[in-house]
Amino acid sequence: MQKWVRIAGYVVGGFVLVVVVLVGYLSLAFPKVSPPTSVTIHATPEMIARGEYLANHVSVCIDCHSTRDWSKFSGPVVEGTQGKGGDKFDQQSAGVPGEFYARNITPFNLKDWTDGEIYRMITTGVRKNGEPVFPLMPYLSYGKMDPEDVKSIIVYLRTLKPIEGSYPDAKFDFPMNLIVRTIPKDAVPGTRPDPSDTLKYGQYLATIAACGDCHTKREKGEQLPGMFLAGGFEFHLPSGDIVRSANLTPSQETGIGLWTAEDFLGKFKVYRDLVGRNKPVNPHELNSVMPWTMYAGMSDGDLRSIFRYLQSVDPVEYKVEKFTAQTGQ
Repeated sequence: MQKWVRIAGYVVGGFVLVVVVLVGYLSLAFPKVSPPTSVTIHATPEMIARGEYLANHVSVCIDCHSTRDWSKFSGPVVEGTQGKGGDKFDQQSAGVPGEFYARNITPFNLKDWTDGEIYRMITTGVRKNGEPVFPLMPYLSYGKMDPEDVKSIIVYLRTLKPIEGSYPDAKFDFPMNLIVRTIPKDAVPGTRPDPSDTLKYGQYLATIAACGDCHTKREKGEQLPGMFLAGGFEFHLPSGDIVRSANLTPSQETGIGLWTAEDFLGKFKVYRDLVGRNKPVNPHELNSVMPWTMYAGMSDGDLRSIFRYLQSVDPVEYKVEKFTAQTGQ
């Protein structure tokens, strides 16, 4: 009997040792990305303007890193909070296994970051201190951005008004605290196509806008095969209500296959005037996390190019239940 107890003890001890070694290896060896480069970006007015356009209306960095007013439809950004961060994401609010905050991306926080460190953060999801961020920030999509567009965003961020705001470090549940370290990878930068090639340019814009990240259903963080852009990804509003992303494939039954370019453009134009940008909404009434008021700032040409690309993807028949109000209130 004692012999079997000893053997069981050895087995358990060996298993614990393997776990300890594995945890240590993942903690020390990952994230596996290259060090930040020593690049120094020399800003021009054209770069700043391009960065402002991208950060506010395409890649919408300012959306997640500002305060949003959820008493209005689609939660427009509260003026004066651009870049300050502070929004909390956890299991209840975003379905993530842990807790983290949107970081401050104004010069208050970035003043000690080099251009190379910010570039690596945007394109690989690895912070100045070498720690990874949760891929709710779509850095895997941003890693496909043209380097000149990334640099334009960086120089624009440095023009933001410094706003004080520091937030707790991220805390992830086991085993996500280890998994999140294995996700970052070196960027594979793309090249911005000529806008005259509307199909390729639309695909580029849809990629750096991370349309696929929000409009593709996932399980355990992985996009479901055959569901690209078919919608159904769940978002939890501060009210507890659930909103789901729309099917953007050219399915004629459940997607946008019967839409025209003018139909698509019209969905955004609504939010270009003061009435559309300030539509009040009460808790448990239909709302959206889609930053319509920010995407509405895209040019008509860019929106048409995105629509052209969306019409080229495989149609997926998938009906989305758009909104579920929290009951029992």
